[in-house]
Amino acid sequence: MQPIPAPTRTDRRPRDLPALTASHAAWAVGTALAALALRAIEPGPGLSGPAFFGMLAMAVPGLAGLTLLWRDGARARLATLGIWSLASAITALLSGGVGGSLSGYLLMPVAAGLLLGAGHRGGLRLALLGTAASGLTALIGMAAALMGDAGVALPFTAAFTALSAAGAMAVALKLAWERREEALVEAQAAVDRVEAVLSSQPGLTLILDPNARILAAYGVPPISLPVAPLLADGLIAAIHAPDRQSLTTALQSAANGGEVQVRLTPRTALDRRVALLVRRMDSPDGEPRLIAQAFDATEAHVREVALDTARAEAEATSRSKSRFLATMSHELRTPLNAVLGFADIMRQKLFGPLPDRYADYAESIHSAGGHLLDLINDVLDVSKIEAERYQLSLERFDAREVLSDAMALVRPQADEGAVHLSAVLPAVPLPVDADRRALKQIALNLLSNAVKFTPAEGSVTVTVEGVGPYLELIVADTGTGIAPEDLKRLGRPFEQAGGGEQRAQGTGLGLSLARALSELHGGRLSIESTLGEGTAVTVRLPVHRIGATEAEHAGAEIIAFAPAASQTLDS
Repeated sequence: MQPIPAPTRTDRRPRDLPALTASHAAWAVGTALAALALRAIEPGPGLSGPAFFGMLAMAVPGLAGLTLLWRDGARARLATLGIWSLASAITALLSGGVGGSLSGYLLMPVAAGLLLGAGHRGGLRLALLGTAASGLTALIGMAAALMGDAGVALPFTAAFTALSAAGAMAVALKLAWERREEALVEAQAAVDRVEAVLSSQPGLTLILDPNARILAAYGVPPISLPVAPLLADGLIAAIHAPDRQSLTTALQSAANGGEVQVRLTPRTALDRRVALLVRRMDSPDGEPRLIAQAFDATEAHVREVALDTARAEAEATSRSKSRFLATMSHELRTPLNAVLGFADIMRQKLFGPLPDRYADYAESIHSAGGHLLDLINDVLDVSKIEAERYQLSLERFDAREVLSDAMALVRPQADEGAVHLSAVLPAVPLPVDADRRALKQIALNLLSNAVKFTPAEGSVTVTVEGVGPYLELIVADTGTGIAPEDLKRLGRPFEQAGGGEQRAQGTGLGLSLARALSELHGGRLSIESTLGEGTAVTVRLPVHRIGATEAEHAGAEIIAFAPAASQTLDS
């Protein structure tokens, strides 16, 4: 929690300067007029000679104070105080010092120091400098009195200087006291505002020492963590015993400069939870302190428990589903194989001719059944993988053979769609230790997807090579491509890309199965695609065998399968 700064007074100059300069102007005018008046009414010789000029000298600081309207600051006020002190010293010399008729003006540096320093930083220094200047002026006046003749007695002048000095002192004290009172009121108001905010915040803020002893508490405490026991027994005593080590660790981490959040169980309410956020606080006195905020976290804890329970139930349900489908392989495939067998018999007319309409029906049944069998096989394979019941049958073989078989199976689909299908295979054997059926399934699924989503006259290229211990298989096409937002979803079961027309061409299981089989081999599948330009799917499997006697790699060549060759391989 960041501390709330006290309001800053931005109007110090306009509130201070008017009274300050007005008092200086009044002093200058009043002193000059009084000097002229007293010169006329004083008995005897009257106010004349050095005393008259000494009194006029005291009007000069009042005029100097008016310059603060144009330029105010610590240096300007110090210079004004210097003028007051100099004028007071000159007056003391001209009027006979402490025993003269103008002795009241000896106190004017004190009044000026109070007046100039009221409500400002360094005000005490100005007041002390004014007091020192008055003392120095008194010494100067005493020396002048000892060395010179006694001044002429001027009773009206002496009374006026005493009264004017006392009045100036009263004005200075009043303004200084008002500034101090305003500062105190503002400070108290700021403290009240901060305490009001802290006391009404929706949570409990604690100030602690490194030993977890609570020094102060603000705000509304959680129901399960009342303040009185906290202040009496400490924070650690209020926490359930098994959670105290977590609290101690959090406090130590916060003391080292970290920000730690921990969830605790109150000792008096085991069915509730409290979230505690702790961090180190820089104390003005330099003592190590910690600040902590406590909130009721019971509802969040209940939600998390409910989510964990729901997730566990969902995972259990998913595992049960996967186990069910994995064990139903025979029950699902056997009836469908019988349907396909009977449809094939009817399609080939092994028991005699059939009417054309029935022959077409048999062909449709065989085609739909084959598609359904492929779908069931994919679903069962995915279910086996999810149920962790899919076992790899590792053997050593030439990866080129598997890729050639997969291409032969896809060739009719490519020829029907006028898609150019080619492969880049190494000229030497490519030995791998892998599951032959799984590798063929990976290649077949990727090739089928590439051909399916590549328009007529497009191309699909298969590249396979050994890169160190990895077998790298790349299936690239010039098809419709995949949007960036769809790339994030692909690879999960039943996730498809594109619009409704594209989604109708598949189930979203082929790519998911290829990814799962790749990961079972310890490899990975990655997709790069540009919408409208094509897609490249890369599979890297750590199954390549590098033999010591293996022939040098003779480069790569393009192996194109002619339609006749594809028919031979397919049969």
